[in-house]
Amino acid sequence: MRKWLDRYYGVFRKIKLNYVLLNLLNYGKLKANRDKYRELGLNKPVWAPVSSLDFAGRPDDRPWLDQPDALEQLQKHSDFHTFDEKTRNELLQWPNRGYMVLESFFSEGDVDAINAEVDRLITQKEVDFNFTGRKIMFAFRHSDLLRDVAKDKRLHRLLSFVLGREVVPFQTINFLQGSEQRAHSDFIHMTTEPKGNLIAAWIALEDIHTENGPLIYYPGSHKLPYILNGTYNHGGNRWMIGDNAYGRYEEEVQRMIDQHGLKPQEFHAKKGDVLIWHGNLYHAGKPILREGATRKSMVVHFFGEGVFCYHELTQRPAFIETV
Repeated sequence: MRKWLDRYYGVFRKIKLNYVLLNLLNYGKLKANRDKYRELGLNKPVWAPVSSLDFAGRPDDRPWLDQPDALEQLQKHSDFHTFDEKTRNELLQWPNRGYMVLESFFSEGDVDAINAEVDRLITQKEVDFNFTGRKIMFAFRHSDLLRDVAKDKRLHRLLSFVLGREVVPFQTINFLQGSEQRAHSDFIHMTTEPKGNLIAAWIALEDIHTENGPLIYYPGSHKLPYILNGTYNHGGNRWMIGDNAYGRYEEEVQRMIDQHGLKPQEFHAKKGDVLIWHGNLYHAGKPILREGATRKSMVVHFFGEGVFCYHELTQRPAFIETV
């Protein structure tokens, strides 16, 4: 059923009962959330819909680098000085920008191996594109090599430092072409309680330039209030996800961009560069200007270990499979 929902996009995707049935099919995995439900005071079955509205009134216990004194605390932290100078400089920009750039993080040989592995998975039909026609979801569940990329020790150490807790890779998305997706934050899809415990690493698998649909991002947008079901008119009710709920969400993001005068920056990456972004950083994919141009890339999303994870838009509780 999960594979069907990944590839299908229509009216049945809006019926919440479908997601409840999916939850029931995964009840054995969702049982692991019971202790977290008790801790958070969630008085509902682990298979029932859950959203940010269930956590109204809870303390806003965000990660340490989301706090007002983040820059001061960062420079005092003993582990800060164990990173190289370039990484330290990027870390110092994190509280205000919400992103870091790690140049030449993966070698050309590493990237070539990743691209060859993705090609193999597609050719052997071990993976497929989801309903967008652009995204290959969870390929790391089918490949030791991609799993090793998602569990890279250097990334793990840096991202765990940023969140102030160990990180766990939740999903990967592989692209052969640019997404051309409107501005959004990942938090609407991969939501956490406490807030802010989502972080992403985007890997350029080839040189990225103006013509092949580069990623764009909005520095500082991570500091804006989270857009969640209780903060915009998603059009849904107890039984249905709202008609064009995600389109309405994108409109709300654009309204926030216009209201705060945010300016986009393009990420013209070199092969092997990595962009780390905050779970609430607004980002998008620019149009592809040259027909047939590829923009090979891979993004890994990480949750902070021990937090409660769910999908705000469809109100599905998440489970993290060991990889």
